[in-house]
Order: sequence, then C-alpha cells, then structure tokens
Amino acid sequence: MSELDTNNSPFQVFISFKKYLDVLEHIRYNDRLEYRANYAESLIERTKNFKELREGFQDLSLLEKHDDLIRLLLADLFPTGLTRNEIKAASIPLANITFNYTERFRNILSDAGTDFEIKFREIDDDEFYIFCCCLILQVHFSTDLRATLPLYYDIPNKDGIIKHYKITVNSDFTDVYPDKDTKIPDEDTVNMLLENIDDIRLWKKNFPPQSWILSGFAIISLIDCTSEVALSDLKSTLIKVDLEHPAPDENLKEIFKSYFDVPDLNFGLMLFNKKDKKLERLPIYENVFTSHILDFWLNTFDEEIRKTAFENINYNSRPIVISDIDKMDEEVKNMSSFEILKNTGIRSFMVIPIMKDGELMAIMEFTSPIANSLNGLKLKKMEFFTDMILFSLNRFSFERNNQIEAIIQREYTSIHDSVVWKFRNEAEKYFNAFLSKKIYTLKQISFKNLTPLFGFSDIRASSEKRFNLMKVDLNHQLECLYEIFTLINSDSEKYLLALEIFENELNNEIKADTEQRFQRLLRDEIHPYLQGKLETSATEEVKNKIKTYISQITLQNQLFYNQRRNLDESITLVNRKLADVLDKSQVQAQEIFPHYYERFKSDGVEHNLYIGQNISPDADYSQKDVHQLRFWQLETVCNMEIEFQMFKQNLPIPLDIASLIFVYNEKVDIRFRMDEKRFDIDGAHNSYYEIIKKRIDKAHIKNSQERITSPGKIAIVYFGLENQKEYLQYINTLQKKGLLKNDVEFLKVEDLQGISGLLAIRVSLA
Repeated sequence: MSELDTNNSPFQVFISFKKYLDVLEHIRYNDRLEYRANYAESLIERTKNFKELREGFQDLSLLEKHDDLIRLLLADLFPTGLTRNEIKAASIPLANITFNYTERFRNILSDAGTDFEIKFREIDDDEFYIFCCCLILQVHFSTDLRATLPLYYDIPNKDGIIKHYKITVNSDFTDVYPDKDTKIPDEDTVNMLLENIDDIRLWKKNFPPQSWILSGFAIISLIDCTSEVALSDLKSTLIKVDLEHPAPDENLKEIFKSYFDVPDLNFGLMLFNKKDKKLERLPIYENVFTSHILDFWLNTFDEEIRKTAFENINYNSRPIVISDIDKMDEEVKNMSSFEILKNTGIRSFMVIPIMKDGELMAIMEFTSPIANSLNGLKLKKMEFFTDMILFSLNRFSFERNNQIEAIIQREYTSIHDSVVWKFRNEAEKYFNAFLSKKIYTLKQISFKNLTPLFGFSDIRASSEKRFNLMKVDLNHQLECLYEIFTLINSDSEKYLLALEIFENELNNEIKADTEQRFQRLLRDEIHPYLQGKLETSATEEVKNKIKTYISQITLQNQLFYNQRRNLDESITLVNRKLADVLDKSQVQAQEIFPHYYERFKSDGVEHNLYIGQNISPDADYSQKDVHQLRFWQLETVCNMEIEFQMFKQNLPIPLDIASLIFVYNEKVDIRFRMDEKRFDIDGAHNSYYEIIKKRIDKAHIKNSQERITSPGKIAIVYFGLENQKEYLQYINTLQKKGLLKNDVEFLKVEDLQGISGLLAIRVSLA
C-alpha cells in the first residue's frame, strides 16, 4: 500500500513531524544546556531539505526512504536503554500502520511470522467512524466526552499462542482541524448527534468522509495483558452459551492456551450426576473438550471404586497437579494403567474438582504433552475464573432442566411425579442428541406387570337432571315470549302459533332436534323481530319486557340457560371438592409405595392407580403394598362421600353421588399414547380390564332393576371369594373407625356383554 486508505474515516490523514520539530525549535533557542540546543539545531538542519516531514505526506514509501532520519529525529522519544524492555513504536494516528519500533516490538513481530498483518482487534467499521467523530468533538469543540475506545493487538508468539496487547496512545504530536470547504456543525447539531450515538448515517452526514484533517504522528505503547483479555474472553464465552441455539466457541481451547501460556493444551470437563453418582459429558462441547484423564479414569476403574472416589472427593476436594509424569513414584509408574496414560501423550496434567456448597458439581482437567507446562502456579490462575465456571455450570444445569421439562411438556404433556423419571431419561437422550446435532427418535414410554386400582364417585342421574332443567329453562323462555307477543298483539299471531307448537312438543313428544329447531326459529325470526320492536315506537311496557327477556338469553345459543348453568356450577363444585380430597390423600398414598395416579373429572370423579416394581425400580415392592393401597383407596372414597355430604346442601342444584371400587387381580401393562398425551392400557390381552370398567358403571344387581351403585353407599365389585375376605377385613376396620355402618350386602352383578361372574359388596356410610 503506497497511500493511506481513509475512505471509512472522517479524516484525511497526513504523516507530519511539524509539532515535534516545533518542540526542537523551542529547545534550540531556549534550553540552557548548550549540548541540548546544539543537538536540536543539528536535527532541524538535517530535516531542512525534506519539507514533507514538516508539511505532511500520505505516501507511505517515504517512511522507508527517511527511515534512518526518522529514527534519529525520534531518538529522544525512544531511548536506546529501554529498547529491549518497552513495546513501543511510532504510529500513523488511528491507522494500523506503525514504524520506528523498539527492539522488543520488532522481535514480537518477527516471531509472529512474515504473513502476519498487524490490525486492531474486533472494531466495527461504524463504531470506529463514530469514535473518530467523537475525537473531533473532544479536540476541536473542547467537548468533555471522555471518548475512549479500547484498542488491542492480537499477535501470535513463536509457539503459536495468541498474545493480547493493550494499546496506549500519546497524541501530543497530532493536530485536528477542518478542511477548507468543511461545514462545521453548530452546538444544537452536536447535541443531536450525541443523542443519536448509533446513527451512522446522521454522523456521516455532519462529518462526511475525509472532511477533516488529522496531521502528525502518535506514539503507541503496548502492554501485555494476555491473561486479562483471555480471562475476559473466557467469561464471555461461558456466559453466552444459549441452549436453544447451541453453538460452542471453537476458540475456547485457544483462550485457555493464551491464559495459561501453554502452546499445546487440552481441556476437559464433565458434570457430576448426583442422582446416579456418575460423570456426564457436556454434549454441546463434545468436539471441543478432550477429557483424557477423566475418560481413562472412567474406563479403567469399576463402578464401586468410582463411587467411593466421588464420596472421598466431597471430604477432600484438593486438585491433583502433576508437572511431569516421569517424576512420579516408581510404584505408580510400574502400574499397567500408567502405560495407558503415557501412551496418550500426556506428560503434565491438572485435575480440579468443582465444588458447590461442599458437594461435587463437576471435574475439570488440563493436559499437555509438554513436561512441566502445568504446575502449582498455573493452578493458582484458576482462582480467577472458578466462580465463573460455577456460575456457568449452574446456569447450564438450570437451563438444561428447563429445556428437558419443556420437552416433557411438549411431547408428553404434564406427567405424574411417580413416572416422570422415565420421561426425563428419554428427554435427556433427545436433548443430548440435539446438542450434538444428531437425530434421535423418542421411544414409547410403557410400564409392564402393574396391579390396577380403579374407582369412581359418580353424580347420580346427572343426564336426567340436565334434560329436566333444559325443559324448565325453555318453558320459562316460552312463557316470557308469550307475555311479550300477547302485549304486542298485532302481527304476532304466527309467532304465538309457533311457540304453542314448540311448547307442546317440548312437554309431550320431544324429539332429538327440538331444541335445535327452536334455537333456529329464535335466531332467524323471533329475535330480529323483537330487536326491531325496540327500535320502533312500541310502548314502554313492551320495551321493558323485551329488555328483561334479552338479559336472560345467552349470546352463544340464544336460549335461556339459568337452571342448566346452576347445574353446571353444582357439578363443578362437586368435582372440585371430590378431586381435592382425592389429591390431598394421594400424598399419603405415594408414601406407601410410589405409583402412577391419574384422575378425570366429568359428572363426578374417576381415578386410576397402577402399582408395580417397574414404576419405582429402586423401591422395595411386595403384595403388602397392594393391600395397603387398596385399604387407602376404600378409606379415601369413604372420606370423599363424607365431605360431599357436609357441603351438598349449599349446592345451587341438589345432587347425589354414588361410589364404586373395582378390584382386579390380573397384571396389566400401560403405555403412553403420544396422540392423546395420556397413559392407556396397552395390548389386546389387557382390554378385558377396560371393558369391565366401562360396563360396570350402570350395571344392575342380578335379576333386579336396581343398580349396584347407590347414593350413600360404597359398592365394591370383584371376582373371587379371596377378594371378598380381604375387603371384609378393610370394612371391619372402617366400621370400628365409625366411617361405615354394619349393613354389609353381598350381591351378584348381572351378566354383562362378555362378562359374567362378577360379585359385589355394598355397605352404607355411617
């Protein structure tokens, strides 16, 4: 490049030594020391024939042409005694062009290689342009902006480690002034610009490219801040990990090389799974981390030794630092596992447990094939970012759990706590595959060989009540319409006739579509007619009647719905009360043995329990647990009935409930159905259980029209005498508690389609 490129700058930049030559002129005529005055005069005389040094130039080739003269001219600013220590050079202001290097700076550039091009680190073009404009405001307008943009050079050393140098600039020998045709912004414009600091178009409009002159030279000094910059980069990398868009920073290893000043360094990290007592990889960094020591440890020792080691770490979490494995004890070096370690090329390593509140959270390792490259001093540097590692791991675990929960909610819906572990295992596999950008198909979730418990507390005759209340609502609506049309009298005969037909049909020979046809008549004819009457000169009595009528209809279906609304509210209150009793009691049931529990609310509350070793593999399971849960179920259903009796008188519509428990001894399998987002019986061989559940709801006593369920009584349906004996013991216990009466009935259930031989016990609540 023979000329300066200033297209993306508000400046025309000229290299000039005028201000420094002016300093020499002052020394020449005013310094009391004669040798200093003579020295200044000699330098001025040497530059007299090279006017471009004072007037300024843009031809970069002149720097090489006058290299010796410039070095001599700037000798006072670059003392020979400091040339091997200071990293210093002259620079063209605000440009990546330097010259007149100290010996140390020249050696740094030489180690970087001939292909290396020095340039500022990570500066956006627009940001740099606005920064230059702010310098104009600061210098020319004397605006106190304190405009500083941290400038860095990233320069590799001879080992390839990136070293970071912060640049300090001395601009004593530079001038800033407008070009001859430049329009200088007024104070209001300057304030507007400062209010819109990121609007590059606005800044370029008021400070066009090359509209100002920047003349002179600067002196830059470099300070090695590799550790500080690497530490900052490390913190930024750890903070910015986004699990929704995982993109690991491939430069993480290079950051650690710079920070520890080790040219060949590998880094590994594994999370500690407290529940399973094992180490787990971070899939997001699978291609970045190389956990040689941790892999070796996991693959060499058995599970018991590893678990013991994890327990010991909680008591003694001191890091392990081996500077040179060849200097380890002979006893260790003779172990076969030592050869495996040496064959991986490791000569120096550190293993650091990451602890939180006295418990192991993760283990980090640093390894290098260079002996003595890792030691206690390197370990000391860990202290500066250990807190950030902890913060990042905490954040990763928190967001990881959130993502896994989101997968469960999205793919499986809300899952009962007793089985969530199996969904979580599957979701973790899915999530880890996602982080590794691999394809993973979610597997079906199922549990086998479970003992089912089923029961319901059904609102008796709810359909019949709803039908009767529908008739009450519609008859009331018909009465109101009769009153209105009778008052109107004129041109209402056809509506009165239609209402009479519907009233007769409703109360005598109602049809499946009676309500729908009535609704259609209201929507298409009667209600538009009444709305028209409100807008005409009808009497106030008629208008008030119409307004009262309209206030009672529902906008959705144009019908009166007051009594049915009361019924819906009553059913909702009953369902809520019964479900609350059942859910609260379930907390105690889970303590007997963890099991899958679900309930459904419709016209009453139905519940299912599935018990078995597969639900909770880590718990001790026996038939005794089934017996305890069967007793819990019977007692809970009794309590639900008692709670209902206590608040039934407060219902808007009187209701009764009838409760039933079905006892089934055969084992069943359940499977989560992805389409319905719920568990259901799995396999044709288990369908018999579901058929019985659906058909006993309204079953009768054999050779009778009486249903086996009855308000105020608990019905227990079963197959064999063994179950009868078991439940009589439970009933006896509850009678002693005062929950049940001594009126046990032994019943046979009518034969249902494909089902015969069912027996029942029925007993009244106390």
